Amino acid sequence: MTATTLDGKATLATIKDELRERVARLKERGVTPGLGTVLVGDDPGSHWYVGAKHKDCAEIGIVSIRKDLPASATQEEVEAVIDELNDSPECTGFLIQQPTGLDEVALLSRVKPEKDVDGLHPVNLGKLVLGEEGPLPCTPMGVIELLRRYDVPLKGAEVVVVGRGLTVGRPLGLILTRRSENATATLCHTGTRDLAEHTKNADVVIAAAGVPDLITKDMVKPGAAVLDVGVSRVEGKVAGDVAKDVTEVAGFVSPNPGGVGPMTRALLLMNVVEAAERDADARGL
Repeated sequence: MTATTLDGKATLATIKDELRERVARLKERGVTPGLGTVLVGDDPGSHWYVGAKHKDCAEIGIVSIRKDLPASATQEEVEAVIDELNDSPECTGFLIQQPTGLDEVALLSRVKPEKDVDGLHPVNLGKLVLGEEGPLPCTPMGVIELLRRYDVPLKGAEVVVVGRGLTVGRPLGLILTRRSENATATLCHTGTRDLAEHTKNADVVIAAAGVPDLITKDMVKPGAAVLDVGVSRVEGKVAGDVAKDVTEVAGFVSPNPGGVGPMTRALLLMNVVEAAERDADARGL
């Protein structure tokens, strides 16, 4: 069996085309979406990722508002920038690029919930738990959107999520069990006693533990969809959680890089545009 590649790059390009039309319609209503970013320090990966986000914005007509601060920035200085973006009418939504080296929970909590395009504000995570409408976490929703675009069924599916982090594993389990997805989700992690016993019976495996080659072909049911969201480093290079031999048995596999990563950027753009649409509707434009 040769697995179908869940191509996040190609899907991101398609979503950009769709959003470009929505942004054009918003501009006709007198509204231009704006994405703000807060970046602290000189981490090369963070700078690349923030730059990619703003490049995406330029391609579809979203205004970029970039706030870069030195590594010496204090908690108070970063909070002042957050307050500025909270009050800026040009900023539809914004994010704080991690790591900052500061109290990130306090920084994230200072963002206005309606401007939280990452969907990780405590209020928005609470809305997810309660089943209320609000911004949703980008990486988990990127996983869902990628599966949808490739017609991988989730309704009634057995889905195993490996990883319990705040940005992927925990919210993804909640999203999968909403009525709109209607999957049965099992949340595993590096402390799970017999991980293979769970993954071998799954229709979909989503690996987000940050352990290189954690998921191997003998742990995957033939024909299953396997998505690699893990990020770690081996000999200086980025490594995922899914071993290369999984393609021999899986029906669908997302590459890493090139799979879920671009979809995180796609969902960020979608969150910005949707926030602008809600604002335009509320203002009767």
